[in-house]
Amino acid sequence: MKIAVVGTGYVGLVTGSCLADVGMTVTCVDVNAQKIDNLKRGILPIYEPGLEDIVARNTKSGRLRFTTKLAEAIVGAEAAFIAVGTPPGEDGSADLRYVLAVAREIGEQMQDYLVVITKSTVPVGTAEKVKKELAAALHKRGSKLPFDVASNPEFLKEGAAIEDFMKPDRIVCGVESPRAQEVLARLYKPFTLNGHPVLFMDVPSAEMTKYAANAMLATKISFMNDIANLCELLGADVNQVRKGIGSDPRIGNRFIYPGIGYGGSCFPKDVKALVKTGSENGYKLRILQSVEDVNESQKHVLFTKVHKHFKGDLKGKRFAMWGLSFKPETNDMREAPSLVICEQLLAAGASVVAYDPVAVEESKHMIGDKIGYAKDAYEALQGADALLLVTEWREFRVPDWDRVKKALKQPVVFDGRNIYSGAELRAMGFAYAGIGVK
Repeated sequence: MKIAVVGTGYVGLVTGSCLADVGMTVTCVDVNAQKIDNLKRGILPIYEPGLEDIVARNTKSGRLRFTTKLAEAIVGAEAAFIAVGTPPGEDGSADLRYVLAVAREIGEQMQDYLVVITKSTVPVGTAEKVKKELAAALHKRGSKLPFDVASNPEFLKEGAAIEDFMKPDRIVCGVESPRAQEVLARLYKPFTLNGHPVLFMDVPSAEMTKYAANAMLATKISFMNDIANLCELLGADVNQVRKGIGSDPRIGNRFIYPGIGYGGSCFPKDVKALVKTGSENGYKLRILQSVEDVNESQKHVLFTKVHKHFKGDLKGKRFAMWGLSFKPETNDMREAPSLVICEQLLAAGASVVAYDPVAVEESKHMIGDKIGYAKDAYEALQGADALLLVTEWREFRVPDWDRVKKALKQPVVFDGRNIYSGAELRAMGFAYAGIGVK
């Protein structure tokens, strides 16, 4: 089965590589010639565990190819995935210009029946817009080629995307014809053989499913952050509360870990977009607006603790920051809490030296030389007034605390992810502050 994937960002590259890995012939397309040239040489634009090996293996086998020419990619293809970016506009709405531009070009280049599949996260109603662009382009050519538009939203967790694609909880497919359903059924047959369910539904429902899923998970995070802040005021321990409610099967223990706010490419953008969609249709999504408000305020919590500990005088202070990416196992810094914390510390006259296992280069693009960068976790500590744990990478979980104490100017730890024991650190002579804990 031959597949085209337009867009070689996070979603497109993972999708194309994994489909090639189960035996399909996949051509990935991108307008960025430098990115395509790098991919041909095995240089990936993103960090994702296991992805580099899959790309290398399938490129070598000839099942995975990269090009800047869409016409070349869709020759003989049965399906074309649109996996380009949908960045948020200033009003929070999803920017569909790239999605619709790809749809237009597919309509200009296709030579046979094709199922055009939106893989990008797009608002309800986007498939209809894609269909109109395709139809208009074909009409301009005087062509009556048949086509279908389908929705197949991704549910990939950064840092576990390969596992999520290969062993999905579910595969959601929005279709509007038996022919499109048959193509998607064949496309995902390698996965259904292992018992992973494909849920066929109408297109608008599939589009909404993606937003609803991310919005629910974001709600759980903001809810627990709100509870954590209240626990702190009341002298309760949010870690104990989390265990107490997480054991209830109606709630579950996932996405109820308090911290300094969610970030990344999905939750912030999707919550904003869904709130905007509601507003455009005359309905105020009050819970989701609060979810977003809580998340934005939560990104300031760690700085507030730092400010309080040092009695408002941060000028000339130096802080070591462990972690820059919005979560472990990714170099993604979009909407990362580290960006807000760095900005606040710098504005207060402090300096920051950071270390992250994979996100330093991305940080240099986003923050530049406003902060310093260390070669390893312990180098970042040298002469610092405190350690700020921002991203819970595995290598930060059990540090050499004697070494940490010797490197710091004063033994102070601000734990933004509650991965350390405050009681243990205090017994070792550290000052400790977590989120919603004593």
